[in-house]
Amino acid sequence: MSGHSKWATIHRAKEAKDAKKGAIFTKLAMAIAIAVKEGGGIGDPEKNFKLRLAVEKARQLNMPKDNIGRAIEKGMGGAGAGDLIEIMYEGFLPAGCGVLVEAVTDNKARTSQQIRSVLEKIGGSMGGAGSVSHLFSSVGEIVVNIEGQNQDDIELSIIDMGATDFEVDGNRLMVFCDRSNIFEMKDQMEKSGLKVELAEAIMKPLMLVEVGDEVKKTHIENGLNQLEELDDVAHVYTNYQPV
Repeated sequence: MSGHSKWATIHRAKEAKDAKKGAIFTKLAMAIAIAVKEGGGIGDPEKNFKLRLAVEKARQLNMPKDNIGRAIEKGMGGAGAGDLIEIMYEGFLPAGCGVLVEAVTDNKARTSQQIRSVLEKIGGSMGGAGSVSHLFSSVGEIVVNIEGQNQDDIELSIIDMGATDFEVDGNRLMVFCDRSNIFEMKDQMEKSGLKVELAEAIMKPLMLVEVGDEVKKTHIENGLNQLEELDDVAHVYTNYQPV
């Protein structure tokens, strides 16, 4: 099985914690609005796959229904939606690790400078288009709580459902699939009695870069935290693996 960065687990835990504070709702709303805009103004999640992904994540992080509705309306032509664009920035962290920063912004120059500043402060750098993205694969990820269940039996059933890869992290099973198959697999898992905690599209590292140097690990993790805290940043993906 291919690797999965431990940072993804850290990110999920932080994201859930931030959601409880309401800190992440603005980013979720931006993701919903851009999904509507890029989907031709279609505000029905059943007819707009990207919007369905955004709404699903918002619900998983307990975003209020009214907030979701307002974000959809904004994407359909409300104030400010027309200026929003989605862009993926590529860069390098210390120790040769790659990082992808997905942003939703109304000012590319501002966002680019903010990301560049964070990377350069920790000894990293911005990269050109394609310099890092080839190290990742766009896939679906479904996180299942398997506490108290037979892991081998679950893995066999998941393979039959169309899983392409899976990994275990404590009581959670990360199931990877074709991104177009996310909701079909999620529905099958729930019907079979599995407890699905998260379902989303991610950029999964094809290979991991293990880092054991404590100084470099500190720089990398500080940088990743700072990137995630930028207002325009929606997701941060890395092949960094702390050891």
